[in-house]
Amino acid sequence: MNIQIHSVRFDADKKLIDFVHQKLDKLTQYGEDIVNAEVYLRLDNDIEKENKISEIKLDISGKPLFAKKQSKSFEEATDDAIDALKKQITKYKQKKRGV
Repeated sequence: MNIQIHSVRFDADKKLIDFVHQKLDKLTQYGEDIVNAEVYLRLDNDIEKENKISEIKLDISGKPLFAKKQSKSFEEATDDAIDALKKQITKYKQKKRGV
């Protein structure tokens, strides 16, 4: 899987980037045919408490899946987005099999 991580309005440190890579690598258990993953980590200056946004777009066999979550930390927002993507992958696989 090809992974691209973009940080918007801040510089992501190596620890955060490694965390995102680790979480995305675990997604291959749910969908082996994930081709690309594009992650945008945004810092929203408008909101004081929950100002960290994680947007993840996956390409699975030509079908894009997308999740966007907002939280007080990038790790929590990424976890929530990954959980949403797991559900989408499961639904996609069931639909593909005709279940």
